[in-house]
Amino acid sequence: MPKDRVVVVGAGVAGLVAAFALAARGLDVTVVERGSAPGGKMRQIKIGSSQIDSGPTVFTMRWVFDELFAAAGKNFADHVRLRPLEVLARHAWDEPARLDLFADEERSVEAIGDFAGSAEARRYRMFCRDTRRIYDILEKPFLRAPQPSMGGLIGANGFRGLMQLPQIKPFSSMWSALSQYFHDPRLRQLFGRYATYCGSSPFQAPATLMLVAHVEREGVWSIDGGMHGLAQALADCARYSGATIRYGQEVREVLTNCGRASGVRLASGERVAADAVIVNADIAAVANGLFGIASRRAAAAIPPRARSLSAMTWSLVAATDGFRLSRHNVFFSRNYEAEFDSIFSRATTPRDPTVYVCAQDRDDDNGVGGSEEKLLVLINAPANGDRHSYDAAEVEQCAQRTFGALERCGLHIHRRPEAMKATTPADFNNLFPATGGALYGRSSHGWTASFQRPGARTRIPGLYLAGGSTHPGPGVPMAALSGRSAAASLMADLGSIGRSPKTAMPGGMSMR
Repeated sequence: MPKDRVVVVGAGVAGLVAAFALAARGLDVTVVERGSAPGGKMRQIKIGSSQIDSGPTVFTMRWVFDELFAAAGKNFADHVRLRPLEVLARHAWDEPARLDLFADEERSVEAIGDFAGSAEARRYRMFCRDTRRIYDILEKPFLRAPQPSMGGLIGANGFRGLMQLPQIKPFSSMWSALSQYFHDPRLRQLFGRYATYCGSSPFQAPATLMLVAHVEREGVWSIDGGMHGLAQALADCARYSGATIRYGQEVREVLTNCGRASGVRLASGERVAADAVIVNADIAAVANGLFGIASRRAAAAIPPRARSLSAMTWSLVAATDGFRLSRHNVFFSRNYEAEFDSIFSRATTPRDPTVYVCAQDRDDDNGVGGSEEKLLVLINAPANGDRHSYDAAEVEQCAQRTFGALERCGLHIHRRPEAMKATTPADFNNLFPATGGALYGRSSHGWTASFQRPGARTRIPGLYLAGGSTHPGPGVPMAALSGRSAAASLMADLGSIGRSPKTAMPGGMSMR
């Protein structure tokens, strides 16, 4: 009996996960990727002989990948080497004010007590309890759901679900909710930053996103070979399971026949026939017709005002001194509200930015002996890359503000122009067309935003969506969950028309 044929467009994390899951079930899978390597946003930039992770840098929710590999009869740890981090992140506000958060909750309680007093430490315990509860309530009806809705969220647990609704705090802003937990404004800044993991402002995002704090407390790992090593491992396992991956192949059109997806047409003119197509790309590209007119109705366009954050980044190799870096470091602005007002209201890069530094040669407190090291320096920026060009003078002005903020906190980075590369929102828009450089799809502003992300199934039979701009949202593990959802939906639909066994993808989703 011939195998069902699937084309996956894009070798980002979601596309690779879908391809791996489907190939492991025996389907004939072809991945077409316009780039020369896997990863999508999980990209690397070469500086001299160094490869610097210049996309996602934080690895959490390991269980998503443990289950993915187990469903294919493999052990994740055999393919990707992870090291758990004791220090989740190091935070600074000025040269003396520093605070580490730890994987060990009790160490964080003690550190917060030393930093802000015993009352704040007690309130942090309450915060941990409540964010754990938010996650537990949402795991099954939201993260596992192929297409979430408020009705489904409430109805999942009947009357109990209705009673639990206030506990997930969907109608409060994250900032206002944090004010009830923390009296010290620096702690509100620290935990408000988790809204940016979804490309959003803590002043407009729902308090539900506080669950990200719980996700990090469950574990943060570094990956041997960097984050790109995860993409390579997924690609290798997909190929080992029988998938074909074709790099340097741009898809110009998703083909349809009798209203059903029937394959893709490449830029070369070649047509690749399929029984189903999974598009792992920003939904803005689909909605704006970059995959053909017929597929535009598969996704609603994201208005520019609803776009998530973009970024200005510098990938560099440099020596550092002063501030002792951990792997993940955050240096806060002196006016957090003004920072997000600049980005979302005025569409300008902030004058006083919060700066994230990923020191990729470090785990926890290990040093690099004064030698040069691999760094990614990032600030949040507006997603205006399709409307604003960033010239060299503007980029340098932004660099002066960014590296000046680090100097204020005691970190000196001895940067050399020939050993660093900047990426602007305009560059991100070129890498990911039709997005304006938005890195997270739609912003999570307002309680309905999470329900506006499309699920895997579309209005076009046989066409599925996956990636960080779809449900359940942005970030490496969430994108992976979207890939699993697309694969499971495809398998179920093929089964419903008698072409494959009607079954969901194996491997449940559990936090532990």
